Amino acid sequence: MERTLVIIKPDAVQRGLIGQIITRFEQRGLRIAAMKLIQMDRALAERHYAIHRGKSFYEPLLDYITSSPVVVMVLEGRNAIEIVRRTMGATNPVEATPGTIRADFGVEIGRNLTHGSDGPETAATEVALFFDESEILTYARDTDRWIFE
Repeated sequence: MERTLVIIKPDAVQRGLIGQIITRFEQRGLRIAAMKLIQMDRALAERHYAIHRGKSFYEPLLDYITSSPVVVMVLEGRNAIEIVRRTMGATNPVEATPGTIRADFGVEIGRNLTHGSDGPETAATEVALFFDESEILTYARDTDRWIFE
């Protein structure tokens, strides 16, 4: 099973969309392996967004992601990374396909509701930033046999 990190960002938390967003991922057959509500501090935000350091949107991004609690989750399933990314939709909500989280709930790129890892290596790095291995559970659901061949 593939693992990926998902962050439900401050705008989604403040708008009361946590449940609807989690539901979308669960409805796609993904399993929650770990989840917590945290207030991201600046040091953690800098490590998470290090790839964007030096870009014009870096400082505003740090201010935004640390402005309110976020939900961080490890989701698990076959092709979890691709499923999460397609379920979230394009980074810019205006360009996102209707039916995706960002198209249905978002309006502008700076408030795009969610983050999902973009590949296996990134997922492993990001998961390790937010979770100790002991916090990540592996378990079977009775419904898995109806989701996976």
